Amino acid sequence: RSWLRSALCLFPLPLFDMKVCVVGGAGGIGQPLCMLVAMDPRVTELCVYDLTISAVPAEGVAADISHINTRCKVTSCAVDKDAKAVDVAETALTNCNLVLVPAGMPRKPGQDRKDLLDINCKIAFNVVQACAKFCPDAVVALIVNPVNSVVPAMNELWLKAGLSEKKIVGVTSLDCVRAEKFVHEMTGTPVDAINIPVVGGHAGTTILPLFSQCPAAKNIPAEQIPDLDKKVQDAGTAVVAAKNGKGSATLSMAYAGARLAKAVLSGLSGTPAKECAYIKTGGDTTYFATVVEFGPDGVSSWEDLPTNLSDHEKQRLEVLKPILKEEVEAGIDFAAGTQFEGVAKL
Repeated sequence: RSWLRSALCLFPLPLFDMKVCVVGGAGGIGQPLCMLVAMDPRVTELCVYDLTISAVPAEGVAADISHINTRCKVTSCAVDKDAKAVDVAETALTNCNLVLVPAGMPRKPGQDRKDLLDINCKIAFNVVQACAKFCPDAVVALIVNPVNSVVPAMNELWLKAGLSEKKIVGVTSLDCVRAEKFVHEMTGTPVDAINIPVVGGHAGTTILPLFSQCPAAKNIPAEQIPDLDKKVQDAGTAVVAAKNGKGSATLSMAYAGARLAKAVLSGLSGTPAKECAYIKTGGDTTYFATVVEFGPDGVSSWEDLPTNLSDHEKQRLEVLKPILKEEVEAGIDFAAGTQFEGVAKL
């Protein structure tokens, strides 16, 4: 054992010190997401970033999480709602490896989808522009609705600034988390043995769980699959109803965001890892959620659709494509009318 200890001292295992910033870190998703991220052994610094008008101060969230006995140093950054992130976020974002963005306004009853898109694209723009300036090598994971449009908008702006196509991703892992839990409940199969890719988009009928790719789900009668599919699509609405309109899926979203973060951080640390995410893939819809492999630079590759989809999945895929394409184009249109300022092209 003494020689082994000596060898380990001479050739220590590499430690990867990762800095993560959670923008919107004092919110309903942000607080539990910050806690889960701080528990990742690769994360040595976490910045809780939010507005000064947040119901819970970012400084308080940081103070609370800083007492958890991990090696993670926790800081905070609170900014005025009218401030430009490019003017105030340098300390928070500099040297970040991953920026998680659970931000934006929820859709109000009767609100036009385009109005929501304009509001939340502007919120995302403020953050992503600052990331382009202060941490252009970081992976930026967006949890900003409507994801189907916001991610294309931000990625096209990112590319227009001459930055890497491997960095901007939409967080869709909650759809996988839900699909896997529902199959576990129906079949009794251990959760760790269930892996269900969810492809397409991250809203309504654009969400397509591929139950055909999961051995455990093959035990579910075919006639029950359409209802199970719909249950995954409508799961967010079910949570809002259960909370009596006083909240949405914050805790499960934080869990799913941390699951995506784990894969990204693993890849950045040199161990490739896979997780579903919404990225630019080309093809019929240009952007698509699929199984993504994360590596040292962010997105390293992604999986094409399996050739053995069920008839139900094939039909659903054809239905969702034009819907998703229209939502993607709305984001691309937003990007066409603006650009990042003060960002030097690499």
